Amino acid sequence: MMDGLRELYQEVILDHGKRPRNLREIENTEHQAKGYNPLCGDRVTVFVVLKDGRIADVSFQGDGCAISTASASMMTETLKGKTIDEAEATFGKFHDLVTGKVPPGEGTEGLGKLAVFAGVQEFPIRVKCATLAWHTLRAALEKRPEAVSTE
Repeated sequence: MMDGLRELYQEVILDHGKRPRNLREIENTEHQAKGYNPLCGDRVTVFVVLKDGRIADVSFQGDGCAISTASASMMTETLKGKTIDEAEATFGKFHDLVTGKVPPGEGTEGLGKLAVFAGVQEFPIRVKCATLAWHTLRAALEKRPEAVSTE
């Protein structure tokens, strides 16, 4: 990856890590779940409001590393207005990207700003940080009562 591009990616992740979007609780929603990464201590709660089969609102609370927080922040921005199927498809593409199932520079179609997480595949220990909010979102959509763990 070109150095300039890597720097831009780091800036976007740091921006969302320091100033996360949609960092708030949505009260009285039946779609919420807690997630925990015991390896590094990241904790997240994801709140989802569904309306007519679409994600009308989505937010998160918690604390974690810059990658975990940025991923949750960008996830909420990306998924607002999407159907559950579109959200699942986006998660699949994102997961393939960060786990290295697609070669660097490929597999970013339809991911928009989430493509900045491509560099995570170089640091396998950080994949769990990047995907925690996504696994927690899935649990919220499925109304799973138990906390999600990355282990």
